[in-house]
Amino acid sequence: MEQSRYMNLESPDYYFNRELSWLDFNLRVLEEANDPSNPLLERVNFLSIGSSNLDEFFMIRVAGLQDQLKFGYSYPDTKTQLTADEQLEAISKKNRRNVTLQYQMLNQMKAELAKEGIYFTEVVDLNDSERAEVEAYFQKSIFPALTPLGIDAYRVFPNLNNKLLHLFVHLSNKKERHIAVVPISPLLNRPYILQGENGTKILLLEDIIRSFLDALFPGYEIENVFSFRITRNADFDIHEEDAEDLLSVIEDYLKQRKNGVAVRLEIDTRTSNEYLAESVEFLKNELELKDRDVYYFDGPLDLTVLSEIASSLEDQYPELVYPPFQPAIPKEILQKNIYEVIDQQDVFLHHPYDSFQPIVDFIQQAAEDEHTLAIKQTLYRVSSHSPIVAALKQAAENGIQVTVLVELKARFDEENNVHWAKELEESGANVLYGVTDLKTHSKISLVIKKQADHLVRYVHLGTGNYNDKTAKIYEDMGILTSNEEIAEDATAFFNYLSGYSEVPDYKHLYVSPYDIRSSFLDYIEKEIAFHKQYGNGRMIAKMNSLTDKTIIMKLYEASQVGVKIDLLIRGICCLRPGIKGVSENIRVRSIVGRFLEHSRIYYFHQNGKNHLFLSSADMMTRNMVKRVEIEFPVLDQTIRTEILSILDTYLADNQKARELDVSGTYQYIKNDHPALSAQEEFMREMNE
Repeated sequence: MEQSRYMNLESPDYYFNRELSWLDFNLRVLEEANDPSNPLLERVNFLSIGSSNLDEFFMIRVAGLQDQLKFGYSYPDTKTQLTADEQLEAISKKNRRNVTLQYQMLNQMKAELAKEGIYFTEVVDLNDSERAEVEAYFQKSIFPALTPLGIDAYRVFPNLNNKLLHLFVHLSNKKERHIAVVPISPLLNRPYILQGENGTKILLLEDIIRSFLDALFPGYEIENVFSFRITRNADFDIHEEDAEDLLSVIEDYLKQRKNGVAVRLEIDTRTSNEYLAESVEFLKNELELKDRDVYYFDGPLDLTVLSEIASSLEDQYPELVYPPFQPAIPKEILQKNIYEVIDQQDVFLHHPYDSFQPIVDFIQQAAEDEHTLAIKQTLYRVSSHSPIVAALKQAAENGIQVTVLVELKARFDEENNVHWAKELEESGANVLYGVTDLKTHSKISLVIKKQADHLVRYVHLGTGNYNDKTAKIYEDMGILTSNEEIAEDATAFFNYLSGYSEVPDYKHLYVSPYDIRSSFLDYIEKEIAFHKQYGNGRMIAKMNSLTDKTIIMKLYEASQVGVKIDLLIRGICCLRPGIKGVSENIRVRSIVGRFLEHSRIYYFHQNGKNHLFLSSADMMTRNMVKRVEIEFPVLDQTIRTEILSILDTYLADNQKARELDVSGTYQYIKNDHPALSAQEEFMREMNE
């Protein structure tokens, strides 16, 4: 009898908690700010990314746990058996360590920036002429946009917007004391940069306002003022089944999000005095928050401002940012008609090393070709000035039948997607809003052309969004093909989305919420069987996150019989590697670097058959149960060899890769092999 049958693979000791694993990922992002191999302004930017990530984590994940408590949902996490309350306590403890480190690194980088002539300063430290310049700027460009909100019996506690900076003010006159709140508009530029002979001085908007705050309260003395910021629940249920128009439902949802329940309160303690404790207690009571929801910082709040600062300085200090990198056009399609190339061979693209322009050309050339009959495409997240959308609109206006599924429920891109849905509809395109109760996260395009007396179909399948902006910083993969069986699958997929039919019987594609998890389990089971017979079991999987318990348990079974498993997981990993008798044949690595690792690659050795898949889906329950995702095989042997070589390069990384141990700690990989950063290697290869 197999060893796994004697062991309880559901034991909570064999899993990491999803939320705590996410905090470990964000720590890896923050730690990049400490890596001297990163240019200084890029290190500053990593601190900003960490703050942006954390905002979303609180708005969605922490908010969800707080909702569970609020509504009496007492079931524990299925993997680690932690209740919502226990998870919130653990999150508070771990996150405080993370943000303490973040602010320590900020102070360290301020000193390093000062050596380069870049200074973070305040109004009180300016000379007379600089102060006069800043005061004039305040009077002309800031003061008119400020609205102080008094709080008393006649003016109730105001509705304070999500993620907005506010000033909390204690003031008095000869008769009485008062409190007020000053919201700081996000439309005002937060960093103010002074250029002088002695270098660059950076002031923050809230510090400028605080220095001239008496202008808002004439006749009153400012006794104390501090900055604070509220994070609100942004995760609401969208009631789709009874909706006559999902567009209007989403628009109502966006309004609701701005006023969600508070989940976090951040306090800047630098200017606080004896009034701070009572002020925070007042805010906690008004916002119905607990002590664990309050974070105190000896520094500015909302460090996402650091990315604005870094961006504004990169031209002036080019030596402090990454060297420029220009994506390449693959040689096989360079200066050629992309459709003529696809007629002859499949084309592989590895972004951002390969340019995203061929994907734009794929749609643009179809829009301009009189032989094009139809274009069908899914859109999840697109840029604000998307050339893809522009080409689709042009195609519709040219009389081509255009069908676009715009996923309105793409979190934090809902407003942008509502806009594009309306634009596409006005151009004459057929616009689908998604699938009831599911998010359509798949990345697929289908172009149908008439050639002589027959039709030819062309397909693009990818792991990343049709977004020309993020394609410059997200690592993703895609394949362009005219393979007839893939085209038949693509046609069936779009017909299923746009019309009424039973779930298609695909020849090559696996589509969630029905098939992807089953395909993974099936291939792992086959790998186990092959290993028992031939002793050469091998799997490699690259993804953003691994959370699905069913798949983790099957990976444990494979490890127990001796299958060697390498997992490249950028973010969350609930699998605990290195447990004797359970997961000692599983190695988990994470790469955080210049580009965001986003592709999903799944390789099964299968005794030399080398089955290789790309997918829009991670091994996460939500991807395989609550989303429309596509997993597709790499059929071309040349492309398969190239992707396997890419995986080997990732596994050889000893500069940016960290390995997860059984305790949950990630350690940089150190070995005697020549120094190799996978991302640097891919850039070098593109420039050859």
